[in-house]
This record gives sequence, C-alpha cells and structure tokens, in this order.
Amino acid sequence: MTTRDIDHDAVVIGAGLSGLYAVYRLRADGLDVRGFESAEGVGGTWYHNRYPGARCDVESIDYSYSFDDDLQQEWTWSERFATQSEILAYLEHVADRFDLRKHFDFLTRVTSTVYDEDAAAWTITTDTGVTTTARFLIMATGVLSATNRPDIPGRDRFEGESYHTGEWPHHEVSFAGKRVGVIGTGSSGIQSIPVIAETAEQLVVFQRSPNYSIPAGNRPLTEEYIAEVKANYAERRRLSRESGGGTPNFPYPKGALEVDEAERKRIYDEWWQRGGYLFAKAFPDQTTSLEANDTAREYVEAKIREIVKDPAVADDLIPTDHPIGTKRIVTDSGYFETFNRDNVKLVNLRKTPIEEITDTGVRTSDHLYELDMIVYATGFDAMTGSLSRIDIRGRGGRKLVDEWSAGPRTYIGLAVHGFPNMFIVTGPGSPSVLANMVLGAEQHVDWISDCISYLGEHDAKSVEADAEAVDEWVAECNAKASATLFPQANSWYMGANIEGKPRVFMPYIGGFANYGRIIDEVADSGYKGFTVS
Repeated sequence: MTTRDIDHDAVVIGAGLSGLYAVYRLRADGLDVRGFESAEGVGGTWYHNRYPGARCDVESIDYSYSFDDDLQQEWTWSERFATQSEILAYLEHVADRFDLRKHFDFLTRVTSTVYDEDAAAWTITTDTGVTTTARFLIMATGVLSATNRPDIPGRDRFEGESYHTGEWPHHEVSFAGKRVGVIGTGSSGIQSIPVIAETAEQLVVFQRSPNYSIPAGNRPLTEEYIAEVKANYAERRRLSRESGGGTPNFPYPKGALEVDEAERKRIYDEWWQRGGYLFAKAFPDQTTSLEANDTAREYVEAKIREIVKDPAVADDLIPTDHPIGTKRIVTDSGYFETFNRDNVKLVNLRKTPIEEITDTGVRTSDHLYELDMIVYATGFDAMTGSLSRIDIRGRGGRKLVDEWSAGPRTYIGLAVHGFPNMFIVTGPGSPSVLANMVLGAEQHVDWISDCISYLGEHDAKSVEADAEAVDEWVAECNAKASATLFPQANSWYMGANIEGKPRVFMPYIGGFANYGRIIDEVADSGYKGFTVS
C-alpha cells in the first residue's frame, strides 16, 4: 500500500454518542470519513438497551451535545432522566440534522484492523466482506456495549423465553401472567425489576451481589425550567467542564466528618432528593475515607430498612462487601418498594447459589424455580470488551489483546504504544464512565481532531504514544485509584464481573476537569509523550 492507495482519511468504528460526533467533527475539518456500525441504526448502547425501565442516570439536559447551540435550543427533553426511547430519538435527530448516516455502513461489524508501517495507515476488514484503508482509526466502540452472558450450566436448555437486557428485542415483550426470573441486580436489573413486577404473575429476583440504589426523583420538566436552562446553557456547560464528573454538581465544601450530625443529615437529605449516583458525591471525602463513607452507608441502609417491610429481605438487599459509591450507585424508580409486593421473591445466591438452568426454570442449591421467562441482567464486559472482540494489530503485528493481557495500558486514555494513528474515545485511562459520557466524547474527539490537524500542519504521517509515557500514565491512574476506596469493590470498573479478566481499576479517577487540563497541556506542548513522525 502507498499513500496514494489509502481510501479514507479516517475510519470511525461505532455510531453511538462518540462515533456520531467523531464523524461530524472530522467531516467539518474537511476529512474523508467512513464509519462502521454493527447495528441497524445509530445510538450505540441506546440502540440495544431497550429493556423495560431503561433510563440514563445523568440528567437529560446535561446528557446531550454541547457543540451546536442551535441543537441545544431546538431539542426539548420531556423528563429529568430520559428514557432509552427518548435518548435514541435524540441521537437519531442529531444523525439526521447533520446528515451523518450516509457516512456509516450499518449492519457491518469490524472484525480486524491491521497497521501498515510503510504506508502509515490501517486496513479495516468487516464481516460483510468490505475491506478499506484509512490513515487514522477512531475506536468509538463504547465501554458498555459488549454483553456478558454468564456460563451457567444448562443455560441453553431452557425452553421458555430468554432475553439479555443489553440485547433486548425490538418487539414488545409481555410479562403479563408469566413467571419471570431476573438474574442480576446491577443497573439494568434494578431498573427493569419494578416494571416487570407490575404485570408478571410471579417475579423471582436472583441476586448475587446487592447494590446501593437511590431513587431517581424523576419528574417531567416544566416549560419554565426548560426556558431557564436554555437561557443559561453556556454557563451550565462551563460549570460541567470545571467539575469532577462533567455535570454542574459539586460536593459540599466540608468533609462528612467536619460537620456535626445534624448538618450531615441535612446534606444527605438534600442529595438523596437530588437522586441517583450523585449521592456518592455529597461530601468530598466519601470515597476516600472509610470513616466518612460509613456515614453515607448508614444513612442509605436506614432508608432501605424504612422502605422494605420484611427485615430479612432488607438484610439481603443491603450490600456488605463494598463501601457505598465504589460501585456505581444505581438510579431507580421504586426498586426497593417492589420487594413489598406479594408476587415478588428475592433469592440470595450467596446463600443458595444457582446450580443449573433446566428445561423449565432455574435450580438453586435448595429449590427449582419453574419459570416462563428468564431475563439476564448480567451486564457487560466493560471498558475493554468491545475492543478485545476485534483483532487489532499494530506495529510488527502486535495484538492489542496481548498488549493488554494484564490490563489496559494507554497514554492519557487516548492512545496505545505500538498502535500509531489509532485513537480510543472515552475508554480506559480516561474519566470515561466516571463522568458525563457526552461531554467526554466531545472532549476526546476535539482533542483527536486537533491532533490530526497538527500532523497535517507539520507534514507528519503518524503519531504514536511513547512506551515511557504509557508507563507513567498507567502508574498515575493506579496511584489515583489507590488513594480512594474504589479498588475495595469487586466492580466492573475493576473487570471483576468477567471471569479471568485482570483486576485493574480502568478509568482515570482524577476528575473530568483535571483530566481536561492534562490533555490540553499535552497538546499545547507539541504532544509531549508522543512521537510524531
């Protein structure tokens, strides 16, 4: 391959939040861009996660693009926390408004990407037989897109209906009059269980690890509130970029142990009313001091015991294996109340584990639960799963899956040594899932676009992260994580939900604003830590 033979300036893999913006921005810069998406339409995780009760846990008005003010002004969200269908409608609107669909090949899964050192370009191969080449490879593959189906004995024997929350069918699924089992109580389980319980004849919840969940406090957005937000969107976005999590929310200025009990309860009451995962950020020391964390944990445990009428069931629903907030706190609508219903049963798999799936249901160590439907709410191979399912080969034929065998290794979350001209959007080594993913996608894509422009201005063919820079960044990410309570939890942040996956805390936990300053400094210094050639 010669430079003349290269088909495109850039190939973008994925048509979710990151992929759509990547195509928009790179095209605006005058680049020839082609995208590939395995689904039939745009939306990424919001295309697939159609399970009942699916919502975002970031407020709608923040979980939206900021790159075009006309878009911000013309789109009106109906609820504080948007449903999957509304988010997908928004992303479809964005794709149509900016004519982005024509750049994507849909129903096309990328199977391999191979770097050619002489041409400084990538060859991309798909499962439809398409092969193309590009100078730059943008991995907008998503961090919660590779579904995880646990290898339970007899899983494929079940003769009833079977679904995974991350691969929900597009047709309506009826629970009416059915005996339904839900395996898993992460976010998708906690969101879907109250909805399923409304019409199911019987719902059996199989829980291995209880999770902390805070009521969403969801509500319709009034015209007055929407007008106020739209009038002040610029300032709201500025505050979001200066925050730790990419939304205009900041912790109380004092630590949980620096205030008296009455003041502490007042703050926790306030953040409980705000709803959802933000409760973990009420005080700045909640996830760094176990003693401070205990005050938050005790507050939430008392709330759960107030809601759940059966003390034994409440005991089973309260986590005992991790500090609160070190697994992402779930945002729910009536989850704990659901266990007061006569048609709902909680099965604690720590006490009576699943032994097998049978033709007719789920057998635990002490009972066979006859079921008409099984819902696997078992989550994803997060952060790295979507990348590891592509055969990615860099300089000298090195495989990304081998380079990351002990855990992901990036420089500033954007690049990998040995893989020139390849960029990862909102992946490991960046704030990623610890921040607002929409602003994170914009932050990353803007940085990548500027980097590509820099190469053009300097007549350079390639950019590659230095090995030493990767080592230093991995050490920095590990040090930041070790200074918190997060590594104490067996969370998907750590890869703990996937058998055999290395236990490494994968996101950068130093904060969205701090991270933004770091990557800006790298660019301003002429891409320190990169070799430009």
